[in-house]
Amino acid sequence: MKHLTIIVPNGQNNLSSIVGSYKIFKKANAYLEHTTGEELFKIELAGLCETVDFYDGFFTVKPHKNIENLERTDLIIIPSLNHNYQTALEGNKPIIQWIAKQYKQGAEVASICTGAFLLASTGILDGKSCSTNWAVADNFRSMFPKVNLQIDKLITDQSGIYTNGGAYSFLNLIIYLIEKYYNRETAVYCSKIFQIEIDRQSQSTFMIFKGQKSHEDDMVLQAQEYIESQVHQKISIEHLSSKFPVGRRNFDRRFIKATGNTPFEYSQRVKMEMAKKALETSRKTINEVIYDVGYSDVKAFRNVFIKITGLSPLAYKTKYNKEAIISRF
Repeated sequence: MKHLTIIVPNGQNNLSSIVGSYKIFKKANAYLEHTTGEELFKIELAGLCETVDFYDGFFTVKPHKNIENLERTDLIIIPSLNHNYQTALEGNKPIIQWIAKQYKQGAEVASICTGAFLLASTGILDGKSCSTNWAVADNFRSMFPKVNLQIDKLITDQSGIYTNGGAYSFLNLIIYLIEKYYNRETAVYCSKIFQIEIDRQSQSTFMIFKGQKSHEDDMVLQAQEYIESQVHQKISIEHLSSKFPVGRRNFDRRFIKATGNTPFEYSQRVKMEMAKKALETSRKTINEVIYDVGYSDVKAFRNVFIKITGLSPLAYKTKYNKEAIISRF
């Protein structure tokens, strides 16, 4: 029988990803036992203390084992952390060292949402792909520049390391892991029992672009402000760069270093975010929204919108604008 370890970090306030992972894997075990007579995993919670309090002591978790007494495991699940990452990492250094050791011994590791911060702290993510909650992407990039963050991905799978996007999308990761370790039949069964959409690949639809401004490059901040003030216009990046006493190549380099996007990509993201809000909240037609964000080519707008959100403008409006849906009937 394989061994599954669900980590219970100290000092956290997120319980759902621990309980959810435990319940779904237990259900998968029960289904496999019913169909084949055998369970796949021995499932245990492991931490540093006998009890870990959540939500100011309102809930308490009692891990089955201290990780120091757990010599070997096959699959590790790291739950979501609270948003005070530095404190969380400092308070769980033995867990970080243990995960790195287990991975070197052949264990696979999956992180949920902001659990990617703890996973990246082990060093085993360096040079590999990773996802996490889109809302913390800037902080993650600044703390772990050697990791290839792919924030649009709902799930990444590379070299025995699995990561996923934000919040309750961890349910999709668990179903993915169940198919990987059990079989498709068990994954479909669990997806139906827990009513989790199977085969979901992207979190792009849920992302809210706020602009990457947690940097100290004043020139880039000025350029970002200009782009955001001209959202209704078609912006010439050549004209924008000419406003600053640097060459175009140096302008682009500094902009990419500060924001993670080229100036052109940043302009697209700003325009698409404004378009998304208009499609969510207004009665404007799609063509009106397109022109409002400075596009004259409907096809070009549609292609960019799909690339960023994963949905067509019409599908997005239908999904999020209740008034628009009602008005169709």
